[in-house]
Formats: sequence, C-alpha cells, structure tokens
Amino acid sequence: MIHESIEEFLAALPRSGALIGLDLGTKTIGVAVTDGLRRIATPLLTIRRTKFTEDAARLRAITAERGLVGIVLGLPRNMDGSEGPRAQSTRAFARNLSQVLPLPIGYWDERLSTVAAERALIEADTSRKRRAEVIDHVAAGYILQGVLDRLDWLGRERNA
Repeated sequence: MIHESIEEFLAALPRSGALIGLDLGTKTIGVAVTDGLRRIATPLLTIRRTKFTEDAARLRAITAERGLVGIVLGLPRNMDGSEGPRAQSTRAFARNLSQVLPLPIGYWDERLSTVAAERALIEADTSRKRRAEVIDHVAAGYILQGVLDRLDWLGRERNA
C-alpha cells in the first residue's frame, strides 16, 4: 500500500525490519538499505533500468534476499514544492510496484539529495568516473537516511 505521509508509512510498518530506499531516475534506480533497527542507511547498488517487469523483479529479489519490510521512494518535487512530470512518473512507478511487491511504500521529498551526495563524494576526493558510478545509490542513501531520522524523531515524540 502507498502512503502519502511518513506518519502513515510508519504506522504501516512492523516494529522492526530493514527498509529499502530508491532514487528513481529515467535510466537508473539508486538503491540503499537500512539495518534491521532502522538506524543507518547504506548505499547498496545502482540498477540500470530496462523494462518495468525486469526492474521490479530485481527489486523483488533484493527485498526477499534481505527480508526488507518497507519501501521508500524519493519523490522529486520542484524547488517550489510542486510536482512535475518526474514526480508523476515516480508515483506511477510506485503504483505499479505496489501491485507486484506487497510492502508499504512511502514517499520522501528528495530535493537536493543528489546535490548532497555529490558534495559528499567530492569531499571524499572521489574521482569523477567513480562519482558517476555511485551517485544514484549514494543519493538513495541520503533519501533513506532522511526518512530514518524522521522516523526516529516521530518515535521519540510518540514515546514522550
């Protein structure tokens, strides 16, 4: 099921279990995963997009192999907060994915995640070639870590 708010997404998740974060592009899908306690996001890999069925099969295999319990999709909003064609494409991907992968799906505003990932890679003195290879899954890691930080804050707020 797709959840518009992160609060709804949190409510739909089991109390523990790792999540997968996706940075959906037109040519690639950046993939990151969390630990089972949902404390840290780790960039995993970049999938070269082909047909939806093949992309979904790859994601299904990753979620099954790692026992993942939820999916976070970066939602590419415009800088003014509006949604353009890329956001609509991401929502369509989520709808299709929810038909073949019955896990809770939540959205996270991904504005500037690629910029943050690029800066971190530059600070780490990563070569241009290597940055091009890893930027998508590093951006997915930034998206997923943002969600984890929010989930942690919401959890502390609920327990206060």
